[in-house]
Amino acid sequence: MELSQLDAFITAAECGSFSRAAEVLNVAQPSLSNRIQSLEREVGQTLFERMGRGVKLTDAGIAFLPYAQRAIRTLGDGLFVLEGTREGTMGRLTIGTAPAVGTYVLPRLLKAFHDNHNGVDVSVRTGHSEDILQMVLEDEVQVGFGRPISHPEVRTLTLYRDELVLVLSSNHRFAKRGVVNIPDLEGESLIVFDRESSYYTLILGLFRDMGLLPHQQMFLDSIEATKKMVEQNLGIALLPAVSVDREIKLGTLHKVHLDTPEPVHRDIAMMYRRNKPQSGPMESFLSLVAEIYAVQLPA
Repeated sequence: MELSQLDAFITAAECGSFSRAAEVLNVAQPSLSNRIQSLEREVGQTLFERMGRGVKLTDAGIAFLPYAQRAIRTLGDGLFVLEGTREGTMGRLTIGTAPAVGTYVLPRLLKAFHDNHNGVDVSVRTGHSEDILQMVLEDEVQVGFGRPISHPEVRTLTLYRDELVLVLSSNHRFAKRGVVNIPDLEGESLIVFDRESSYYTLILGLFRDMGLLPHQQMFLDSIEATKKMVEQNLGIALLPAVSVDREIKLGTLHKVHLDTPEPVHRDIAMMYRRNKPQSGPMESFLSLVAEIYAVQLPA
């Protein structure tokens, strides 16, 4: 059974005439008649009563018509979805992200994406940067965000520099100081988070390079929990700047400049498979991120 046969059947039923149906479909009348006859042979029943200049459906034709119409509508819906996936307005987008990016950066990106692509289903998975790279390699996600990790099969574009800042309670003794240095922090209770992350390594390396061992009073799983402890003046913390912007503006956390030879930061990158055809939603998302962070996507 061919789609052209169904088109001929439905149009003839609507027009009540083979000749008018042929005009609508822009085909010769003998061609349209052949399509309908082929369909009747296919289903094993006569679908039309021929009545001189016109035709009308037989009982079999009446019974079959809604199913033929449904088949054509379903195909049309499928083609519409395909068009949407090509244009990036429909389909799916799977993202892998490091926790800090997923909590404090990705929502803004997805809001901008959703404004013009609300027909796209988005799913997000989190993990450390090494996990995100593996998700990309195994096609579990289409694009990942985390610290840059080189791999020959993955294209990595650095988006921004994630600075670590010293935050403390407004009641802390350093709150009125504009600047502190690493030796000033000796004996302070340092609250650290996620010992499996690169942030932890970066923070300890900063103290180690100065020959100091910070007093780590609390080990927490998340940045959000760490902020709450600092707000209660239970210690100080070095946290990503993007994660504390809101609390600093509200005054629940106080930022003090940490005088170090070099800024304490790590780069954040976008990662996706090389030489892989990208879906419409993926292309649109990559273009949006590149525009926001003013980076050039490779041709």
